[in-house]
Amino acid sequence: MKRAQVIAISGASGSGKSSVIKLLCAHFNCPSLLFDDFVTSRTYPKDMKNWFSEGGELALIQAPQLERALQHLRQQTESDYIFVEEPFGRCRPSIAPLIDYVVLINTPLELCLARVILRNIAHSTSNTVNSITQYLAQYESHLRDIYLHVSNEVKAQSDLVIQDEPSTEAIKTEIITWLKSLSNQ
Repeated sequence: MKRAQVIAISGASGSGKSSVIKLLCAHFNCPSLLFDDFVTSRTYPKDMKNWFSEGGELALIQAPQLERALQHLRQQTESDYIFVEEPFGRCRPSIAPLIDYVVLINTPLELCLARVILRNIAHSTSNTVNSITQYLAQYESHLRDIYLHVSNEVKAQSDLVIQDEPSTEAIKTEIITWLKSLSNQ
């Protein structure tokens, strides 16, 4: 049995990773895993601002259930591809050996921020305004710098960087064209 190629889709929160993965999986009729489905209270350092000020070591971000699920899926699937939402590309040593290619969706951060806010409004609860206010305060304090740091780290190890493309459909098409070019080599 031919092993599926694992394509990690990376980018900041709001870059379109999940939306693009859904489109790609529909196109290729293949499975996917989304990072956020495996986040626990232990995934991220408790104090992200402090973590970042101490160097922002991406190896400290832990999602062992994601790695186990990906290992299992690699053994079970007969598809050509597995798409995994991995915001950190190959920068987390625990998942790096499982990834064949990394695609960075390098959406401008102001567009990512707008999408995060709109997503929160769309899934409105009684605490939405407080949630958005807290997120914006963290974004101004340190999250924007963290997103830039992570993006630069991932970009250095990416196989394809998609720059400034706001349309998820266009991103999907660019990734499909790129994958076809790889299979023709």
